Amino acid sequence: MNLDVAHLMRPGTLNLPALPPLSVYVHLPWCLKKCPYCDFNSHEWRGDAIRLQTDDQALPETLYLDALCADLENSLPLIWGRPVHSIFIGGGTPSLFSAAGVARLVSDLRARLPLVPDCEITMEANPGTFEKDRFHAFRKAGITRLSVGVQSFNNTHLQALGRVHNADQAHAAVLEASQAFDTFNIDMMYALPGQTMTQLQQDLGTALALKPPHLSIYHLTIEPNTYFAKHMPKDLPEDDHAYDMLDVITAQTNLQGMQRYEVSAFAKPAHQCWHNTNYWQFGDYLGLGAGAHSKLSFPHRILRMVRHREPKLYMERARVQEAVAQSNEVSRAELPFEFMLNALRLKDGFALNWFADRTGLPLSAIEAMLQKAQQQGWLERDLQRVKPTTRGFDFLSDLQALFLAG
Repeated sequence: MNLDVAHLMRPGTLNLPALPPLSVYVHLPWCLKKCPYCDFNSHEWRGDAIRLQTDDQALPETLYLDALCADLENSLPLIWGRPVHSIFIGGGTPSLFSAAGVARLVSDLRARLPLVPDCEITMEANPGTFEKDRFHAFRKAGITRLSVGVQSFNNTHLQALGRVHNADQAHAAVLEASQAFDTFNIDMMYALPGQTMTQLQQDLGTALALKPPHLSIYHLTIEPNTYFAKHMPKDLPEDDHAYDMLDVITAQTNLQGMQRYEVSAFAKPAHQCWHNTNYWQFGDYLGLGAGAHSKLSFPHRILRMVRHREPKLYMERARVQEAVAQSNEVSRAELPFEFMLNALRLKDGFALNWFADRTGLPLSAIEAMLQKAQQQGWLERDLQRVKPTTRGFDFLSDLQALFLAG
């Protein structure tokens, strides 16, 4: 699917006074093993079909990087001249790729995009796919921030989650990340099958003892089309117990000087993830790679795109300038919910002028919904800002649903 930039620039029903900040997301889709809770576009790496971590020419790592480069070059007219504030390399398990491959990817991006001087370049890494000094090699390749997918430091829970690493490997990976990077993230989960409050406190204590500048910790949710959706794990904590766990997480991180700035994100000052914050502030992002999503603004419309999901098909189509599988404009009716789905995840909410600036709609389009949310005790606002109350954070899905079309 080729996109006509001139067609996208024509007059339309929206009127954006300026374009929002731009990020780039790059999807590397392979994993050693598909986790039973995962609904991301990830594909198991099989040595006979997908060979990574190799210096041989014209093998899938090289071919995939070639496809990413072709995809980027074909996408440049959509973002021409716009500075890029952050890059996020996600998956899958990006740390399956060699340091040389990552260096090439970063170089390809730098050569074609106007990155701001302090551009944040994050890469996801898993403990089961690293060896000593590998994270240092990623730092030399141009990565500025690492997100380590630990999920738990408890071997029983790691096994239940289908992770390929153990607790010792998780600890070693985070320790090396702390030595290699000035800022890094530990990715964890709670409300795990059979998890007790004591086990959560032990998990959290282990993580905080490693002094991460940033912690992302997510409630385990059962997503459709996953193994867990078909084979529901036993002994999942009740909702009230999960809320109690979150209270402990919030209190303990606060004691370590970490602020809960988003529903699932805690950070020390100056270590918030710029890339994710741009998502939550309804900024723009160009998605490259198999199954990657994009959201791009133009003066009179907002466009969403999805790349082909299957890696081999994506590589084939990217080379002939047809990496995009689907493209659609976000309608006026959908924009209030799209904006609030993101912005209300932030503890400090959003500046009122952001809504008009980033949707092209007048504030009157959401006034009735804002009033209803205030009546429910879910929002508070003044003349400049809107933010969720503590109760609103607890009932976030209900709060966001108030802004659904119709």
